[in-house]
Amino acid sequence: MNQHIHCLINTCHYYAEGNKCVANEIMVASDEFGSTRQDHIDATMAKQLSPTPADTCMATCCKTFVSKGSNQTTADRVQKLS
Repeated sequence: MNQHIHCLINTCHYYAEGNKCVANEIMVASDEFGSTRQDHIDATMAKQLSPTPADTCMATCCKTFVSKGSNQTTADRVQKLS
């Protein structure tokens, strides 16, 4: 499958020209989950986590975000490519 993930967060390490996310894996969770979990909980741990419900799009967040230029590009034990 040829899949495209679109993202408008141009301050993210994974942001690419054309509003594309170039991360190999992404993790989307509920805002509640995202606000109560540490940043190192990311796509690499997805199989170990329980699903989180959300009632609207506005109640979701991307847990793959890493700031451009951040020294946290291996915070989740996955090398984030430049």
